[in-house]
Amino acid sequence: MTQFHATRSDAELISARERLLGPKMSTFYEEPVHLVKGDGVWVWDAQGRKYLDCYNNVPHVGHCHPKVVEAICRQAAKLNTHTRYLHEGIIRYVEKLTATFDEPLKTAIMTCTGSEANDIALRMAEAMTGKRGVIATDHTYHGNTTVVAQLSMTNRPGTGDGSHVRHVPAPDSYRPLGGEAGDAHARAFAQAIQAQIDDLETSGHGFSALIICPYFANEGFPDLARGFLDPAIEVVRRAGGIIIADEVQPGFGRIGSHMWGHQRIGMTPDVVTLGKPMGNGHPVAGVVTSMDVMAKFRNSFRYFNTFGGNPVSCAAAEAVLDVLEEEGLVAQAHDVGAYACKRLHKLAERHICIGDVRGSGLFFGAEMVLDRETKEPATAFTKRLVNEMRQEGVLINFLGINYNVLKIRPSMQFTRENANLLIHTLDRVLSRVELHP
Repeated sequence: MTQFHATRSDAELISARERLLGPKMSTFYEEPVHLVKGDGVWVWDAQGRKYLDCYNNVPHVGHCHPKVVEAICRQAAKLNTHTRYLHEGIIRYVEKLTATFDEPLKTAIMTCTGSEANDIALRMAEAMTGKRGVIATDHTYHGNTTVVAQLSMTNRPGTGDGSHVRHVPAPDSYRPLGGEAGDAHARAFAQAIQAQIDDLETSGHGFSALIICPYFANEGFPDLARGFLDPAIEVVRRAGGIIIADEVQPGFGRIGSHMWGHQRIGMTPDVVTLGKPMGNGHPVAGVVTSMDVMAKFRNSFRYFNTFGGNPVSCAAAEAVLDVLEEEGLVAQAHDVGAYACKRLHKLAERHICIGDVRGSGLFFGAEMVLDRETKEPATAFTKRLVNEMRQEGVLINFLGINYNVLKIRPSMQFTRENANLLIHTLDRVLSRVELHP
């Protein structure tokens, strides 16, 4: 095992974080990982230990992909400035990006973070409707600006005015709204949205938008059929609102079947927001919409972002799109994800704690339960499981309405061989971690 040079111990780093960065700076795992190197689907800690990274979606096409690194270095050595000067890079990138979307989503604004992108999306909704009221699910996360943070119930801010925000129960295919899956579940979700629209209209805020992750990632990525959102879309359109699709997690081909999560579920949103994976770790994000929405926004708000769309960011983002196409990574995600889910289903035959297996492409996992009949969530068990996997050299995490769904979301370089290692390790850990509350 190669040991990498580290000037401070883990304990010293944890202490320094609190002293310099402030309290409550969260880390993953009970024993935080001190990372010093990444390559493809692998990362190494300061002691030289190698981990299979099955969690981090930011290095979308793999840690330190040479084509992305080279594009950043080449452009940084040539020019970096803002968009008030003409530059071909942003035009070339937006042309490539919007070519992956259906009509009429053919214009874009470049930002630095997904939070900024969602902030703009909410302003677009206000510009289009003249109203501020917005609806989100009760287990979502869309960012951390003052306005966007109000959308979250799981990371609620201690300040700010969220009186214009309403929440609806997150879809749950394992425990569906109304007690039935399929059409009844879809109608129950739409009815919940209608009730909140009515409340917003009587409150004086009015209704402007429904914002969702079309894969409902933080909600536990429920297994929803194509067309599930049709009744909800009808309700929103009838009320004069717009639909915002937050594609930060399912986008850029991660789900394997389509480039975008909204395409998989069968809808065309009015506004799409993009973030983390866009530049493979370089801070770049964006908003894609129609010319009608864009023009309304531009006429209503003066918006300029010094770093959004700078030449280096656009070079990184363009390289990501090129790598996806050149290496056939979307098709690979479809193949490897299906293979991994099949192996997870086989694992469920041996381990009664696995209540449900679900996912698409390279965003998959399993819901852990204490009892398959009652579907009682195994929340504490899931946390122990994730920490044991970390000790075994495989990085995964958990999420979902009850925080009992294994979140497996590796880079697009993930292979069947990597999936085998993941499943073998999970099998071994499941065999030794005791199932109890």
